[in-house]
Amino acid sequence: MPTPLEIPQSLCSFGVARGDVTPPVGIYHRMWGAAAHERSTGVHRPLTATAAFIAPPSRPSAGIVLVALDHCLLWDLEAQKVLEIVAAKSGTAREQLLVAFSHTHAAGLMDTGRADRPGGELIAPYLADLAERLADLVAEAKAQAEPATLCYATGRCNLAAHRDTFDEAGGRFVCGFNPDGPADDTVVLVRATSAEGRTLATLVNYACHPTTLAWQNTLISPDFPGAMREVVEQATGSPCLFLQGASGELGPREGFVGDPAVADRNGRQLGHAALSALEGMPPPQTRFEYAGPVESGAVIGTWRHAPLDANRLRDLEAWDLKRWTVDLPYRPDLPTLESTRQDRTRWECEERDALDRDDRARAAECRAFVERMDRQLVRIGNLPPGPTFPFDVLLWRTGGAVWLAVGAEHYQHLQVELRRRTPHASIVVLTLVNGWQPGYLPAASAYGRGIYQADVAVLAAGSLESLTDNIAAQIAEWFPT
Repeated sequence: MPTPLEIPQSLCSFGVARGDVTPPVGIYHRMWGAAAHERSTGVHRPLTATAAFIAPPSRPSAGIVLVALDHCLLWDLEAQKVLEIVAAKSGTAREQLLVAFSHTHAAGLMDTGRADRPGGELIAPYLADLAERLADLVAEAKAQAEPATLCYATGRCNLAAHRDTFDEAGGRFVCGFNPDGPADDTVVLVRATSAEGRTLATLVNYACHPTTLAWQNTLISPDFPGAMREVVEQATGSPCLFLQGASGELGPREGFVGDPAVADRNGRQLGHAALSALEGMPPPQTRFEYAGPVESGAVIGTWRHAPLDANRLRDLEAWDLKRWTVDLPYRPDLPTLESTRQDRTRWECEERDALDRDDRARAAECRAFVERMDRQLVRIGNLPPGPTFPFDVLLWRTGGAVWLAVGAEHYQHLQVELRRRTPHASIVVLTLVNGWQPGYLPAASAYGRGIYQADVAVLAAGSLESLTDNIAAQIAEWFPT
């Protein structure tokens, strides 16, 4: 008898709420060192925030609130303040709140320390309003919660490409499309279905930097996730959430441009890949099983979608959540704040000298290095003291799936290796959750080669691999091979 097929599923309580969180036009927008503008000049597509409440069926107090937010990131100071306000005003325990940044680089840099820059005076009022809006959405999602089935499927999309490229003419690595580099094309699609069969929401987990739009662009934009959501929502009639995966060295094949049409094209490519996976999903709470032969011109073997029995449905209610901290070592050659300030001053002086001799190209280069030093001051200035970084991990099992929520920007090794080790479970990998620190976690092989992500990383080589092994060991306890 052929083996029945059953996709990973979860039984839960689920609610969703969507809101517009677009910043005002004219807000500080300079996200790129090469950008010549400071303020945004318009809106390509609105930025959105979508809150999803996911809880075990009989224990709503144990649930998680996941907010998919169209922003690149918030520094620790701003992130913690927003999270505290959202938790307090929505009546949600702080540890239950997960804000997952889409990582669009066209939303603007929401750094309250830049209030003196053009448009910077709008950042603090915007963040205060953002916190209020997110709190309302979280409360609404919790109020909308109803019994639901989460079904998981895997699709493929080649939008993401490797972006560590060696420029032979310049003799150095650049951050750009590398056609010879590996790129994980996995799309994990989650469909939430009500007891009556309505699609409540879809969640698309994919690893790709939203860097279609770069320094040439002056518009506020969600980048490719905006058009991706539009494609999926037109087909389903329900909200679609984009959840960023481990994309440290992955970006769009065609990116770093100023044309919003390219971002939309990239988004439609991912959207159609997600719909392909969605169309292949069976009805919830069923398995596909052999139904026997039928005599025809040939003897036909028929299959059917059969309801799961009561024991199997109880298995799908399983819920287990674990939090822990992994101590990851800082790199031994980590720059100091003082050396960074000195470098910043040097680049500022070189920029002024270049402007004095009307060398605009050199001045722009120097300005980009000043921006790098500004970000390095934030990155290393907010690190906890000591020889290691306390890296927080949140992992929860719901039915036949595992959800991982971590901060920072991880190379694809994290998700590729976790899924390789546990192929019989669906694993949703969320990065850039609740903050950006400690920044990049590159693969050990990227260090010492002049690759941007490794050069700016604050953790020692091998940290990503060590963290992955640690997480994989916990997943193996839930899903032994």
